[in-house]
Amino acid sequence: MLRAAGVGRGDEVVVPAFGRAGLAEAVVAAGALPVFADIDPHTYCLVAEAVDAVTGPRTAAVVAVHRFGRPAPMWQLRGHGERHGLLVLEEREEAVGGPTGVEERREAAAHLDQRLRGVGTPERDRDHTYTQYVVRVPGNGRPDRDAFARALRAKGVDCTVPVKTPLHRTAEHWRDVRLPETERAADDTLALPLVPVGERRALHRLVSACNALGGLLQPA
Repeated sequence: MLRAAGVGRGDEVVVPAFGRAGLAEAVVAAGALPVFADIDPHTYCLVAEAVDAVTGPRTAAVVAVHRFGRPAPMWQLRGHGERHGLLVLEEREEAVGGPTGVEERREAAAHLDQRLRGVGTPERDRDHTYTQYVVRVPGNGRPDRDAFARALRAKGVDCTVPVKTPLHRTAEHWRDVRLPETERAADDTLALPLVPVGERRALHRLVSACNALGGLLQPA
């Protein structure tokens, strides 16, 4: 994708650090250098202001990832690309488990939105397709989220940490980069299963387990 677009050695490509390593690896495979920009705390996608802050004379492209079913602000990113002569590419994620249809996922998500307590549910958006249902676990960072996840799994709830380590923390020469929203998201996000509304027993188990634990993690 990048090589075909003419991106190569000496170029820089802006990508999110909150995401899969394969994207940064693809940049490196093209001979370019990945440059990490911060994300919006609600959509988990790149924001134009953060991209602008890291755009320099060697920047050739921006790759926006639509995260968890929330669309990145493409009109803003394309506007930034036009002003700076940059290629702006998109990457979409596939749905992970749960209902296959978008409307089914939205129905299941709405059901959880109304019933979950003690965790931060996703901000509502009419364009949200819920490829994953990601909540924020309040508290003081990763130990709280990880303890919460272990307790849920012990109760039979299949949950996952979407991004265990942001990419700018995986190599020494990137560790002086400061991406506060990315780091907070990596510390406290948790993907819960989207249970179809008709599966009442599984849904009750999920909601009951989360609500019993969530109140214990409320900030003082």
